[in-house]
Amino acid sequence: MDMELLGILLPALAAGVLVISTHVVLGKQVLKRGIIFIDLAIAQVAALGAIVAHLNEDLEHLPFVHMWMPALFALAGAGLIAWLSKRLVGELEAMIGCFYVLAAVAAMLLLSNDPHGAELLKQLMSGQILWVSWEQLMLPALVSVLVLALIAAKPRVLDGAAFYLLFALVITLSVELVGVYLVFSTLILPALALNRYQGRYALALAYGVGLAGYLLGLVLSASLDLPSGAAIVATLALCAFVFRIASHGKRGSPGTENIID
Repeated sequence: MDMELLGILLPALAAGVLVISTHVVLGKQVLKRGIIFIDLAIAQVAALGAIVAHLNEDLEHLPFVHMWMPALFALAGAGLIAWLSKRLVGELEAMIGCFYVLAAVAAMLLLSNDPHGAELLKQLMSGQILWVSWEQLMLPALVSVLVLALIAAKPRVLDGAAFYLLFALVITLSVELVGVYLVFSTLILPALALNRYQGRYALALAYGVGLAGYLLGLVLSASLDLPSGAAIVATLALCAFVFRIASHGKRGSPGTENIID
């Protein structure tokens, strides 16, 4: 592995570590609440915000519009879901699924006449993690530290409506770095791998599953010239499956709610 390739892989791995750092904890809460598709929905809404900023010439030249416009869309979407969670308890997951589909269709319609629409949509969905620079990681790193510090100081913040606010902020930055598919995979797969695990160090193991998935995916992508996002999703799924099978003997009862210790 030459230095040029290493210079590409290290920022990409750092981006993966930042995404994993917050998504493993939030993924636990997503499974606990039973709102599995909220990450896809909010990520898709954030991507819709990025598309609106891209298509509007007056907005496109404003400072940091590629960050605050997706954030506004994500916060609005999270606020709507938080409102629905109190009124449509039995149908919330179905409504979130509809929300995701509508946001995806809106993105397709907006980009239908854009000559670079297909390329932009692919970038937002699959991400371009291999082309992440160290400068792009500064804001996500700061936000990740603040979010993790808040959760450590006040764990109950994840149980209330503030969860949706934190979720929207984190997802917005993650979509910018790694794309919608990896956002969903990083939230769900490590947490799902530990869903029935009853041993010690469950949280550390969940982080290990995520880190192994990103590391293997990046290596495969660089070695075999594969799409980086797709490769990491595949290796994340493989790592989660392997751990789930390997930890079969420490599975709890079907009704357990201790997803991550």
